[in-house]
Amino acid sequence: MVRIHNEMLHAQKLPGSLVTKHIWKERFEDINAYERYLSRNGVVVRKFFLHLSKKEQKKRFLARLDVPAKNWKFSGADLKERAYWGEYMDAYEETIRHTTTTHAPWYVVPADNKWFTRLVVAAVIIETLNSLDLSYPKVTAEHREILDHARKVLAD
Repeated sequence: MVRIHNEMLHAQKLPGSLVTKHIWKERFEDINAYERYLSRNGVVVRKFFLHLSKKEQKKRFLARLDVPAKNWKFSGADLKERAYWGEYMDAYEETIRHTTTTHAPWYVVPADNKWFTRLVVAAVIIETLNSLDLSYPKVTAEHREILDHARKVLAD
């Protein structure tokens, strides 16, 4: 089950009664139930995990420090959180494994190259839209008469 530093869990300010040894199992169940509900009500759910390597994260952090226009993006907390890289990766992996379903799949996308990331995400969105087989409604004869009448009224 997910192992995460107590600091991270306590930083969420959850009521003590919710922080049990079953918290992650229960959260995964709730996520799956909610996404199943959405799907049953016509919402298409696709989830993307943009996987940035530790090396690329370091490169981007250094750019935030070196480029004055990017200084605003950097927070001292970034370095503290980076120390938990392994724990975060374990938590992400566990979460993805327990919350991917046929009606709400995860797509783990390499994110070191932004152009590639955008290409993959766009491809999934296009594939999903195409699978919906969407089309404009057919105009009935009755509706055609209404349109013809409207054209006559507007032509005057």
